[in-house]
Amino acid sequence: MKHTLLTTATAALLALAPMAEAANLKMSHVRPQDATIDVELRAFADTVAQATGGDVTIEIFPASALGDYTTVQERISVGAIDMATQPAATGADRQMQISSFPYLAGNWDQARAVYGPGGVVRDTMAELYAKQDITMLAAYPVYFGGISLNVDNPNPGSTDPNGIKVRVPGIKSFQLTAQALGYIPSPIPFSEAFTAVQTGVVDGVIGSGAEGYYASFRDVTKTYIPANTHFEVWYMIASNESLAGLDDDDKAALMAAAEEFEATRWTVAEADQAKNEQKLADLGATIAPLTDEQLAAMAAKVRAEVWPEVLKDVGEEWGQAILDKVASAE
Repeated sequence: MKHTLLTTATAALLALAPMAEAANLKMSHVRPQDATIDVELRAFADTVAQATGGDVTIEIFPASALGDYTTVQERISVGAIDMATQPAATGADRQMQISSFPYLAGNWDQARAVYGPGGVVRDTMAELYAKQDITMLAAYPVYFGGISLNVDNPNPGSTDPNGIKVRVPGIKSFQLTAQALGYIPSPIPFSEAFTAVQTGVVDGVIGSGAEGYYASFRDVTKTYIPANTHFEVWYMIASNESLAGLDDDDKAALMAAAEEFEATRWTVAEADQAKNEQKLADLGATIAPLTDEQLAAMAAKVRAEVWPEVLKDVGEEWGQAILDKVASAE
């Protein structure tokens, strides 16, 4: 009888004890459903679910369904959204412009040394996110940037003024880069950019690459210039509050899956860039290849004219120290 009572009491205590609850995390990204990033994030979510025995599930919200990437980053910072894989929102911290510095890397090997595991920009971005109560789980290399035009450019490798007006993001480095390359920059919100090109308010776009132009501007891209304007890398980020709600094993599994996700991406990103350039060509766009000499001239002009101005914006001493480390890594 005593044994039966003890067993009943133990069962009652266990019923009252706090149990680890399954976590359903929301992940935002900026591309349409079925885009490459969408497919890869859904595979990542499957990996996490399997690794945690279903304790952690990740619901994917494509096409900025939870808000534009600036808003999403702010909401992750306060724990209102769990996760995202997206560009860094420089409005939250101007120093985050270091991630999109123009012509910081010249090729894929240099990009991996700078933005990949152990890279100075990757580590710097992790520190900047941490100041916002955000954990950076992975870097996601996307492409080298280029120029999409709805008109012809007879001299695509020239940096002389050409009278072509282009939409640029509201980020100083992109505005100054467009100007240095001979274009007339016009900061326009992304939500209005396609219509602006379609109606002739601007003649094209600077600030993305073949993947982005195919996803959002393919119907108004007559000319694509692979100018390597910047290296586009997005970051998988998570709210510290959301991560704190996971038990140690589930958190470790999530972080291991993110590490694998990044490692896999570095093996396919360069080929993906070529595929997206070909997709634009298949739709009738003219791909205007540039020589190594033309690319070098573009890079030299932008570094001379743009870097000093952006350094003033991010902090000259802080920024120059990072650029020096980048140079030594190359």
